[in-house]
Amino acid sequence: MVNTLKFYQDFPKKGIKFIDIIPFLQDKAVFNQIIDRLVEFTTAPNVAAPEARGFLFASPLLVKSPTVTNVIPMRKSGKLPFNEGDLVEVKIEKEYGFDLLYYRKSDIAAGTPTGDNFEITLLDDVLATGGTAEGIARSFEGMRIEVGGKSYGVKIKEFIFLVHLSDLDGKQRLEKIAPVHTLMSI
Repeated sequence: MVNTLKFYQDFPKKGIKFIDIIPFLQDKAVFNQIIDRLVEFTTAPNVAAPEARGFLFASPLLVKSPTVTNVIPMRKSGKLPFNEGDLVEVKIEKEYGFDLLYYRKSDIAAGTPTGDNFEITLLDDVLATGGTAEGIARSFEGMRIEVGGKSYGVKIKEFIFLVHLSDLDGKQRLEKIAPVHTLMSI
């Protein structure tokens, strides 16, 4: 699978080597293999996926995984319609700067609780410094979701990434929160 990836030096800015996972979507056999591996690792019924590449791999889990019942999209500013009080802003730290992502509490509430919590798998394409995933996880911590008159907590059960950049400290950073699974390391 690693041979399928493309790499772009100095993108989106000088000093960054961008890993392009789009070729995974251009090979049916490789894509199917990746989704099967993701099914093996995903144990929570709810999957949070940052845009845009996280969506591409989280959505097939709804039909292939016996566990997954809900995908929680995380979008950039202006991309997610919302009702008053529903939208949550998350400041994330990328290896090349800060950004904002948004999700809706109602998308979590649409999922399946496990006991007193909505357990969530956070799925994304590349694990570098872990800033995006950590920002999302910290946002979920302490959150309460009301459904049918009952209040539920939100818990990150695990992180899953397609690619792990092993020379960066992202995995160690996230393991303080929940287990981290990766399909490949480079």
